[in-house]
Amino acid sequence: NIPVLFLTAKDAVEDRVAGLTAGGDDYVTKPFSLEEVVARLRALMRRTAIAEEESASVLVVGDLVMDEDAHEVRRGDDEITLTATEFELLRYLMRNPKRVLSKAQILDRVWNYDFGGQANVVELYISYLRKKVDHGRDPMIHTMRGVGYVLKPANGA
Repeated sequence: NIPVLFLTAKDAVEDRVAGLTAGGDDYVTKPFSLEEVVARLRALMRRTAIAEEESASVLVVGDLVMDEDAHEVRRGDDEITLTATEFELLRYLMRNPKRVLSKAQILDRVWNYDFGGQANVVELYISYLRKKVDHGRDPMIHTMRGVGYVLKPANGA
């Protein structure tokens, strides 16, 4: 996924074709202007960022798969039906696998700053997710006492 720009003195058509065929994304020959190289690098970075955003619509942690565009979640062969809030909470956990997230971070990201509801809403929705994601399987959602919650691939996955 790393863009490759060839900068070389070899300017024969065969050399350019060989460089691009070998995996290069762009090819600049000497003499070159620094402004052109910078412009080509920026264009490569834009294309790479767009490609990463498009491929980032499917999140995978162990045997848990989330298709963000289709709003579908599967664990193994089983489809999991989630409410909009459950989906957002799971998405946040899946975008931060193996990272302990505090209740404050989760509240901020899933419910935003202006949430004026009950303080135990995070625990409540974590329990909803556990019933749907972990029920009858090796657990993926773990509580780190006094710290927060973490999503990790199950032992068997």
